[in-house]
This record gives sequence, structure tokens and C-alpha cells, in this order.
Amino acid sequence: MVQIERNRDNTSIYAKIAYDIAARIASGEVAEGARFSGRSLMGSSYRVSQETIRRAMKLLSDMNIIEIKQNSGAMVVSRKKAAAYLEKRRMGRDIHALKTELKNLMEQRATLDIRIQKLVSEILDLNDRFEKSNPLRNYEFRLGEGSPLLGRTIRECEFRRHTGALIVALKRGEEVFLPPDPDMALEGGDTLMIAGSPMGALQADALIKGEAL
Repeated sequence: MVQIERNRDNTSIYAKIAYDIAARIASGEVAEGARFSGRSLMGSSYRVSQETIRRAMKLLSDMNIIEIKQNSGAMVVSRKKAAAYLEKRRMGRDIHALKTELKNLMEQRATLDIRIQKLVSEILDLNDRFEKSNPLRNYEFRLGEGSPLLGRTIRECEFRRHTGALIVALKRGEEVFLPPDPDMALEGGDTLMIAGSPMGALQADALIKGEAL
């Protein structure tokens, strides 16, 4: 005796019975032209109510798999349509499975998006804290033709003593000296790259222009 129960996909019991009967027809277990009644199905195959069997047979009849005859049960009329019904149900389950997988992936994506946003916020927060905790900044100054530093070496300028800042690089034309030679003489058009505090940058600007703070 076949036990038909409502499973996890919540498929109706009568639909399961209809599917099982269609499978038996498609496989040839129940041949075209064979007759059977709802009462015989209730007694020999399925432990369900008469109404459930009636709905299952109505479904198969609507699919033109069986033909229900008044007072004489049902007759199998198409094995081919039984097979087509099984294929349609299989495709329906496949589509349902794909939709379920897509839904799960979208939920995972939403969770990942939240985590990504949280990580980005944490990174920005940490970066902001680092910037605030680090007093040194990078500044660039171009030496004009009137700078009193022209012709003097980096060592002679004593940037560190006068400004607290360091010359970390010097750009001359297309060349970049990193770090520059302390005995390199400064020329007009040189760009000094300095690391220091905002106050150090102001003092460096004044030193380069020959202005006292």
C-alpha cells in the first residue's frame, strides 16, 4: 500500500496521488484502456478519503490522461499525456528549485552587502582616527627665482631646525630624488616634498620665501 503524505514543499495530497498514478501509467504499469475506480484506489493503494481520490482523478481527467465514466470508474486514455504531465511537473519543480536558490542567494547577497558596508565604515573610521593621530602631512613647495635658498645645499638650509619638517624628496624637471642628497644645491623651479605638521608647513613656506613668521 502506498503511503501519500504532505511533504515539505506543501504539495497537496491529491496532486501527489495524481502524480503517482500518472507515473504508473507512463511506465506502462497501468496500460491504456485499463479501468479502475476511486473505491479500488482507496482500498488497495492509498489511505486517503474518497474526496481526495476524486480530486486526484479529476486532475488526471483535466489533463486528458484518463476518462471518467459515470458509474463505471475511470479508463486510461493516454500514456503519452501521462508522460507529458510528469515532465511538466518535473520542470515546475526545477523552476521552483531555481527560484528558491535565487532567493537564498539574494538573501546572502543582502547579508554580504550589510557586512561590506560595515567594514567600509570601520575602515573609514580607523583611517580618520589614524589621520587625526598622525600630526605629519605631506606638502609640496616650488622654489621661485627669488627664494633665498637658491644655491644653498639642503644641509645648509637646516629645514629640520627651522621648521621641524623634513625634506623627503626633491623633484627637478622629470627627475625625482628620493631621498635627496643633503649636499645637493637647490635651484629655481625645484619642488620640495616636505613631511611635517601644518605649523611646520607654514614655517617652511616662510623659509622658502624668505619671510619671517
